[in-house]
Amino acid sequence: MPISTKRLGAAALAAGLMLTGVDAFAQAQKQTPPAQPPAQQQPAAGQPGGPLRVELQPTQGEWTKICGKDQAANKEICYTTRDFGTAADQPPVLALAVYDVKGDDQRIVRLLLPVALMLRPGFRFSVDKGATQEGNFEICFPNGCFAESKVKGPTIDQMKKGTTLNISVKNQANNEVTFTIPMAGFGKSFDGAAMDPKVLEEQQKRLEQELQKRAEEQRKTLEAQPGAAAGGASAPSAAPK
Repeated sequence: MPISTKRLGAAALAAGLMLTGVDAFAQAQKQTPPAQPPAQQQPAAGQPGGPLRVELQPTQGEWTKICGKDQAANKEICYTTRDFGTAADQPPVLALAVYDVKGDDQRIVRLLLPVALMLRPGFRFSVDKGATQEGNFEICFPNGCFAESKVKGPTIDQMKKGTTLNISVKNQANNEVTFTIPMAGFGKSFDGAAMDPKVLEEQQKRLEQELQKRAEEQRKTLEAQPGAAAGGASAPSAAPK
């Protein structure tokens, strides 16, 4: 039972950054989309069919900072990224990367979000209970959409000090969905030294090997269940396609 959705790890991003600069996040993650949207999530208590709140957890141990040079602009670009899912051992639902171009006052908050979301009016985000900012969807692939917002220093400072980032979008039923992700450790990574891409790639390989091992164990468990092969039904994939 192969894993059809890889983690949105930064190893691929590291290689992509050296080749394509600011567009690395999109280029490197074309084939590593997030898990399917939380269409089956239950509405908030007392609000049938109303707003949904999806609390996500990191699927990577720490925030990761990668730096490289954009050959076209002749500038150094760093980004700090992390993947988030409904549980640490589940495929990612969302990825966040914050780009910092040396010498530029403007930064980019870039997200990889699930499909089946309304592209207009875009997305909104806030740190804790702070002011809300807006961003736009840029491009979608079959299993994931990229969105970004251009921000300045004060917003990054809020993200460094905050505890939770709230990201609000609308689903295909026009209901608001708010993803919440923890920001602990972001500031330390953003201001800290970049990780060696080779070390990061090796870490990613180990993560993928562990996922494959779990998928194989799940397959064997399903096959061992009585009636597993009855009717020719196939076992479900370990992760969405």
